[in-house]
Amino acid sequence: MLLSTALLTLSAPLLAAKRVDLDYQVRFLPESDQAEVSLTLEQGEAVRHLRFDLGDKGYYSDFKATGSWQQEDPGHGTWTPAAGKASLSYRVRISHPREDGRFDARMTPDWALLRGDDLVPSARLDLVEGNELVSRMTVELPKDWKAVETGWPRIGKNRFRIDNPERLFDRPTGWILAGKLGSRRATLGNTDITVSAPVGEGMRRMDILTLLTFVWPHAQEIFPREPGKLLIVGANDPMWRGGLSAPNSFFMHSARPLVSENGTSSLLHELVHVFSRIRDTDRSDWISEGIAEYYAIELMRRAGGLSDDRYALIRKQLGQWSRKVESLRDEHASGPLTARAVLLLQDLDKEIRLKTDGKHSVDDVTRGLMRLDKASTKDFIQISENLIGGSSEVLGTKLLR
Repeated sequence: MLLSTALLTLSAPLLAAKRVDLDYQVRFLPESDQAEVSLTLEQGEAVRHLRFDLGDKGYYSDFKATGSWQQEDPGHGTWTPAAGKASLSYRVRISHPREDGRFDARMTPDWALLRGDDLVPSARLDLVEGNELVSRMTVELPKDWKAVETGWPRIGKNRFRIDNPERLFDRPTGWILAGKLGSRRATLGNTDITVSAPVGEGMRRMDILTLLTFVWPHAQEIFPREPGKLLIVGANDPMWRGGLSAPNSFFMHSARPLVSENGTSSLLHELVHVFSRIRDTDRSDWISEGIAEYYAIELMRRAGGLSDDRYALIRKQLGQWSRKVESLRDEHASGPLTARAVLLLQDLDKEIRLKTDGKHSVDDVTRGLMRLDKASTKDFIQISENLIGGSSEVLGTKLLR
């Protein structure tokens, strides 16, 4: 009885956490290539301050605050909310041009395609103990725009619940698409999938859903978690000709083939990033990029989309592309480096299966890496050799030194 009382006393602060509403309001302004963003705290006294990282591009302007706003330098600003209902508002430029003339984010008179990470920049939150923020986002569209899509659960028209258990400060991260859109939806496994693009941008929505339907059961066998919702967005030139993932969404240029001539798939590469969410450290970008490309091939193979002959040809092409790679250790994996990492993973898979009589494979290594906050080459080797029960010949290569 005394023990029960003690446990109840210890858990009381957790049970008594006060939920404080944090509402994001976003209004798109295509005539100025901007969005007007406001953050409203129902009880400003719950937050001591928020210190924002505004970057060095000058995208944010026109700050107004209830309480105080101090911008120490162009790249940082601190909001100290007033007591009671408090708000911070500002404007942010949407289009992000690259040096090559393409765009990472873009707004036209008919649509906007961007990452929510840029609508609300990252910030250090100093939260008064005993409080918990409950975040939602409401989007106001121009008069002739039809819809908005995000990777977050919809809780009303153009309204979304923002909840990231890994963060204290819940931001509307991930891809956002708004305007005159065409969308296709499906449920695969436990995931609600939306493929969306502006009308007239050449996005092959049904082709994407068909390919995902074939590979999804095999992805479920490999990865122990799958997202509750997945948004896939795309657009044509002058958007950047590639793919880029977030935890709940990813972008694919609409002109990219679903399966390339070399047998790999940018679509599945980004899908693996969403599923695995493996992050790396200590010059080990080969791990996250290599695993994504390895399974972009392997998922196709397991789904019956690659014959043995075609698989052998892919290995040959990867070898030719990566023949000059002398080390996998780098902060950012290039195309040839990633190709060499794929070959190493394929060889390691054979070794693990052989030495464990088929009980283990690279799938088990991947699941082990997913449990880590960040994975290093040392972690990768340790997990692999624990499965093997001894040293690995494949991982003894100088490529990993």
